[in-house]
Amino acid sequence: MVYGPSTMDYAQTIHYLFSQLPMFTRDGASAYKANLDNTIELLSRLDNPQHKFKSVHIGGTNGKGSTSHMLAAILQTAGYKTGLYTSPHLKDFRERIRINGQMISEQTVIDFVAEHTSDFDEIQPSFFEMTVGLAFDVFAKDKVDIAIVEVGLGGRLDSTNVITPLVSVITNIGWDHMNILGDTLKLIAGEKAGIIKDKVPVIVGEYQIEVADVFFEKTKATCSKITFASELLKTHFKAKSDASAGLLEINVSPTQDSGLKTQDLSLDLTGSYQLKNIKTVLCAVEELRSQGFKITGEHLKAALADVKGLTGLHGRWEVLNTQPLTICDTGHNPDGIEEVLKNIAATPHKKLHFVLGMVNDKDISKVLTILPVKAHYYFCKPDIPRGLDANSLWLKAEGFGLHGEAYPSVKEALDAAQQNAADDDLVFVGGSTFVVAEVV
Repeated sequence: MVYGPSTMDYAQTIHYLFSQLPMFTRDGASAYKANLDNTIELLSRLDNPQHKFKSVHIGGTNGKGSTSHMLAAILQTAGYKTGLYTSPHLKDFRERIRINGQMISEQTVIDFVAEHTSDFDEIQPSFFEMTVGLAFDVFAKDKVDIAIVEVGLGGRLDSTNVITPLVSVITNIGWDHMNILGDTLKLIAGEKAGIIKDKVPVIVGEYQIEVADVFFEKTKATCSKITFASELLKTHFKAKSDASAGLLEINVSPTQDSGLKTQDLSLDLTGSYQLKNIKTVLCAVEELRSQGFKITGEHLKAALADVKGLTGLHGRWEVLNTQPLTICDTGHNPDGIEEVLKNIAATPHKKLHFVLGMVNDKDISKVLTILPVKAHYYFCKPDIPRGLDANSLWLKAEGFGLHGEAYPSVKEALDAAQQNAADDDLVFVGGSTFVVAEVV
């Protein structure tokens, strides 16, 4: 059936967007535009909303989603009307665009598409370019005080890279999307550093000697102040996980030159990798304070203890079930999986049942190399066109000494894992954001 834009309901509108516009999660690299021309043209027709709100721009290989949600939670708790743009979504398209933690309405999506279908026909934007246009249009019209904007892919040529933020944040650099961003860490860092703007301060989460010069050269050219969060908060920073309360307890006793005050914080995102992200967040908060934002220690404490409740974040070391203990995480590239494995190792269990699915347009050998051979695997295909066939994944994994069975779907793989697991075993679900999307 063919629908006219003015007559579509929400489900039909989403179907139109998914079917009509190039979409990276479905089409892969062919949906990635190697320039900002379409974005600039679409935003021009929207009266350039990107210039009508303040923002923080967040890029990096891992942790940018958690960092974005933490900052949004803090700002909205401090009383600022806060926009949040992230990707991809897990269940509902509207997860990508929130104001004070609330997803935009279905009618907002319907009206935007109905009003601008002719523009889409002329410009032929990608799904992501259209989504950026919608987000920025909403933030401008709703007069947010500040928007947290997460980079989609890379940085320099990402559609979000049309804003001039108050501060740019780059969490870290790792191996991911090498077919698009480059096959060396320096090339990938160069793409990520592309979000750095003239005289806009930069927070880099991790000091990595292999790529530090890329950031020094870029910030020298842009006359931007640079802070490495991992170095500024290298000492006097302790944490422990309180599993019973579902919290990561953090004691911050920073060095005098950091500007931060000693305090105890509780974070409801319990993955150990959040220790890196929280340092980045605290440095970003301090930069915003220096620019006039009123964020107290009490705001910090209240927000970080309820990031999931305030922002709707899911899929970060999330407990799905307790008998058997079943946990999922969206970490999917080598660095992300290494962090996941640290958390698995720190979680008491007798046997590991690993529900694993991946996409078909990445070199997965680096990930397969580091996965534990003693685990039992339940291979599956996430329900997207880019999903790697379960039998193909099983064959590749066998070559790395990873043994298990292939299942027709994520649900069937998870059901089998939970049925086979004893009460003192651990079931982990991951390998791809799109696998996690089917279980949360």
